[in-house]
Parts: sequence; structure tokens; C-alpha cells
Amino acid sequence: MKFNEYPIESLMYITNRPEIVFTHGKGSWLHDNTGKRYLDFVQGWAVNSLGHCNEGVIDALDKQARLLINPSPAFYNEPMAQLAGLLTQHSCFDKVFFANSGAEANEGAIKLARKWGKKFKHGAYEIITFDHSFHGRTLATMSASGKPGWDTIYAPQVPGFPKADLNDITSVEKLINAKTVAVMLEPIQGEGGVIPATREFMQQLRALTKKHNVLMIVDEVQSGCGRAGTLFAYELAGIEPDVMTLGKGIGSGVPLAALLAKAECEVFEAGDQGGTYNGNPLMTAVGYSVISQLTAPGFLEGVRQRGEYLRAQLLELSKERGFEGERGEGLLRALLLGKDIGNQIVEKARLLQPDGLLLNAARPNLLRFMPALNVTTDEIDQMMTMLRTVLDSL
Repeated sequence: MKFNEYPIESLMYITNRPEIVFTHGKGSWLHDNTGKRYLDFVQGWAVNSLGHCNEGVIDALDKQARLLINPSPAFYNEPMAQLAGLLTQHSCFDKVFFANSGAEANEGAIKLARKWGKKFKHGAYEIITFDHSFHGRTLATMSASGKPGWDTIYAPQVPGFPKADLNDITSVEKLINAKTVAVMLEPIQGEGGVIPATREFMQQLRALTKKHNVLMIVDEVQSGCGRAGTLFAYELAGIEPDVMTLGKGIGSGVPLAALLAKAECEVFEAGDQGGTYNGNPLMTAVGYSVISQLTAPGFLEGVRQRGEYLRAQLLELSKERGFEGERGEGLLRALLLGKDIGNQIVEKARLLQPDGLLLNAARPNLLRFMPALNVTTDEIDQMMTMLRTVLDSL
């Protein structure tokens, strides 16, 4: 179909979209309604952890759809229990609550922390978060986020989220008081421009939160599920948080998220938390397939190797073009351009012929790379060649 034959006008406006309609994809490649294909280094913003239409995901959907789709979260179901067991087996956490999006998981973490504060800390409710952080688009998670301008869009904000500076432990300590119940952070600020929390800062923060008896919550919606080269990014610092949220990559394209907590943080009572589709067997069957693939022997080692390969290629390009280097972990990386040309590069890359390239500029002065975790080195090389072509045209 031609673009003007689709009923696009029926869709509510939320962002500027190019005049193409994606029709199918496989692995690292997407195809649009004109037949053009695109090398995808965005993957739905780190969502498609195993690329487009992963065979394990397809098989899990097909098998489970023929058995049971949603019996109601008021009952146990087999995939829900299996995935919860797999997550606790491979993490430091004891309990899991399933949700449908990262924002919903973070909303759950906020509720859990406040309930814990009510029960154990005389009603403490403030959660220290960080400038330039991103935790979702609900009213509470937008208030928790440190994204510039978000404090006015839907004002008044939900109170109780003082902001500290990432990698500055003194800025956190200054905000802790009798009202503080938790500190919540992304181990790698994705939307903020791929800014990793240092190992030292994560360790200092864990020590500080223990000292003051406040919870440490890691938002791993973007950095978790293999993206950082370990199953969860908190592992890089050798610490154990109290609470963790997952989304995006856990479902490799389907709507699935999770809230994980240590047993001593499990304070929800009947009716406190829920959701019509939460933990439904169709989505959790997919999650089980995804986590099983990520934890298969050698997979995460391969992510680390490909992450180092991408890092080396970006550093070479940076030196070649006079850019300002790169940063990140695993296969979540940023090229620091040193000037506000990121959006131009993204646009020109998509328009390349015969094949387009999908990139993201999380900030105008950098490019963010979020390829499938099973991307090949040949595809990384192809991306770099295409990127050089774009840079030559500027």
C-alpha cells in the first residue's frame, strides 16, 4: 500500500513520524511499505533484545496462545510461576510482580517503597532520584524523572522526589532526612544520554542507603536483561539492591515488565497492587523464552564481546572525525559528537539508499546505539560504513 492509503489521520498525534509504515522485520532488519529495508540500531529503544521476530519468541507465543491467554491475575498460571522462578534464580531478589510496561513497574516500585516507609519508617515517603533521569510517563514516574521541562507539562507534580546528581554521593547525602524512604536510579541513564553510574558511586550509594536504612531501587528498564553485558547492570558494581524494575528487553517486543524485591521489602497487602493483564501467561511465556536465551551458555559473553567491538569502532570513528569519544556499557553505547548534529544524522541515515539506517539521538550532541543483543560484527561493520556515508554528506 502507498502511505496515503493508510488511515493515518485516525491516530492521535504524540510525536513527529516519517511517512513510512513498517510492515515486517527479522533480526536486525526492518522493511517498510515501499519495500525498502533498514538496518535497525534502535530496536524499539532497546526493546527487541533478541531482534525482530525472534524464533524463540514466536514459538512461545504460538504454543501459549493455543493453551491459555489470560485467566485473570487473581489466579496462578504456569508461565507466570516459571518466569518468576527464573528471575529469582538469576538475581539477588526473592519476589516478583509482573506488569505491562517499565513505567508501570516503576510506579509499582514507588508504591512498594512508600508502603514500606509507612510500615517501617514512620511514614517516610520521599524517594531521591536524579537529574536527567527517565522513569516513565505516568504522573508519578514523570515526577520522579529528572528530564528537563517535565516539571511543568502536567503540573502540579506528584510530590516527594528530590533530585540529586548522578555520580555525586555528597549530593545524595545532603537530601537524606527523616522523610527519605528510598533512592532510585538508572545504573545507566539511557534517555539522559547513556551516562553510566560509576562502579564506585553504586558501591557508595549502597553503603549510604544501608547506613540510613533506606531502600536502593535500580530502574533497569533499559539497562537490564543483558543490555549492559551482564544479565542485570547492578552486577557490574558487585552490589545487591533492595528493589529492581525491568521492562523493554524482558519481552523482546511484547508488553512485559517486572518489579523485583528482596523478601523483606514485600509489603503489599491484598488489593494494594494488581492489573488486568499483569502476569498473563501469553506474555510471561515469552519472557521465559527471552530470559532462557539470555542465560544460555556463552550468550552474555558474546554480548560483552560485541559491545567491546562496537566500542572500538566508535572510538576509531571519533578519532577519525574529531568527535569527543564514546561511553556506555555492553550494547548500550553513545557516540559523543561534540556538536548538535545528532538529529541531522538520524534523518539522513534513515533516508540512505538503497538501505536505510535507524539511529537515535538521545541528545542533539550524541548518537545512542541499542542494537539487538545478537547483532553480528558484520552488521556492526555495515552500520559503521553507512554512518560514515552519512557523515561524509554533512
